[in-house]
Amino acid sequence: QVQVVESGGRLVQAGGSLRLSCGASGLTFSTVAMGWFRQAPGKEREFVATISGTGRTTYYADSVKGRFTISRDTAKNTVYLQMNSLKPADTAVYYCAARSLGIPTMISADYAYWGQGTQVTVSS
Repeated sequence: QVQVVESGGRLVQAGGSLRLSCGASGLTFSTVAMGWFRQAPGKEREFVATISGTGRTTYYADSVKGRFTISRDTAKNTVYLQMNSLKPADTAVYYCAARSLGIPTMISADYAYWGQGTQVTVSS
């Protein structure tokens, strides 16, 4: 059984930093792409960042490029999202997702397994 579990969300001031973690089990971690998505109140879920199974390829949404960094630790079956220079517009529930393939995509429907989400709130 595949499980995806996020952690690390909390209240932070604008301009601050936060690192989200996502542990995945029940799959061969090094062979699957992982992604982060977010959903703000009243808005649709949107793509944030993704990383290939090898870790060599990453993609970011324009809104977070240069501020967020996605990475993965295969030994720990964990993917991270380092978020710097946070803005109130980054406030959302952040979801981690796993594909069944190693190729990263920005499309949420391509991801088979999802975590329950972790709340990030950025105060002004």
